[in-house]
Amino acid sequence: MDCNSENLRELPLVELHKAAGAKFGAFAGWNMPLTYPMGVLKEHLHTRASAGLFDISHMKLILVSGADVDAFLTFALPLDPALDNISQSRYSYLLNDNGGILDDLIVTKLGGNRFMIVVNASNAEADIKELKHRAQNFNCQLEPLDRVLLALQGPKAAEVLKDLDIDFGNLTFMHGFEPKPGWFISRSGYTGEDGFEIAMPLADAAAFAEKLVDDPRIEWIGLAARDSLRLEAGLCLHGNDITVHDNPVEAGLTWALTTTVREKAAFVGAKALLGALARPPSRRRVGLKPETKMPVRHGAEIFDQAGKKVGIVTSGGFGPSFGGPVAMGYVSTECAKVGTLLKTSVRGKEIGLSVFKLPFVAQRYFKG
Repeated sequence: MDCNSENLRELPLVELHKAAGAKFGAFAGWNMPLTYPMGVLKEHLHTRASAGLFDISHMKLILVSGADVDAFLTFALPLDPALDNISQSRYSYLLNDNGGILDDLIVTKLGGNRFMIVVNASNAEADIKELKHRAQNFNCQLEPLDRVLLALQGPKAAEVLKDLDIDFGNLTFMHGFEPKPGWFISRSGYTGEDGFEIAMPLADAAAFAEKLVDDPRIEWIGLAARDSLRLEAGLCLHGNDITVHDNPVEAGLTWALTTTVREKAAFVGAKALLGALARPPSRRRVGLKPETKMPVRHGAEIFDQAGKKVGIVTSGGFGPSFGGPVAMGYVSTECAKVGTLLKTSVRGKEIGLSVFKLPFVAQRYFKG
């Protein structure tokens, strides 16, 4: 969080957000729309019921291409891109030598030795530097792109795009393509709902965004509701729920490792990650349900019933669709079983927590 507004970067469509009545705040070095006049509660519920439009242009797209691109990605990330079909997207992570998570990201195979990588805003510069470092011995190029990136999320997202004659092909969840030069669209998102992330040149962006929000089924949605939506869906936020101090085993993200990736062990951090896989983790990321109406927040310590510290809250807030406070955090493995009773404190008051199965709200991705 950058508290000096003079150092914050502005979104390309900032004037549209001002006109829409957005309230802004700092996030990852950017001046981001946090809420709109509808308010965070209604924004959240509208996305679950209809379609919400998020400006996520703070995130970065990186085009990777070249004759050695498959070999490079196999080395740089825990991926086996040669096995993926054209248009397939993969969730992955950039690891250090110790198996710590430098960032999590999405990689889409465009075809013709070309891939699109989408990385988080707070890590974009460091990711680009690290990926370029890892590409030194490969015949491939990394091109950070200047694009406006919009996310349309919710059960009516596909219906809206179809009615507006916006081409999204036959995409299913975790697939993407380039509908025309300079554009990229994937069926993915950060809310647990069906939806799309659409990147485009700045010259096309304002008209496109206005076309979308002119549809009565769509509302602008801010960063605050994006956070409550992703938390209900059990999705990690890098810097909170996953960091360089966490590995994919304890974070519960080993589902992203295919058998061939494990067998080849050709990626940076493989030795450490495979070592972590071979032994029981000392802690695990879990869902946490506060036994109160008061949300618990990032950094709150977690204790067992005897008062022994057993973990920490990494994300917490109110879940409008869940109907109460929700949280995630790490607890010692012996306390990670669903239903385990724990406790923490909020404003000096002790409250109970129970380990809850993630996600809090069912994910509704379109898988065809």
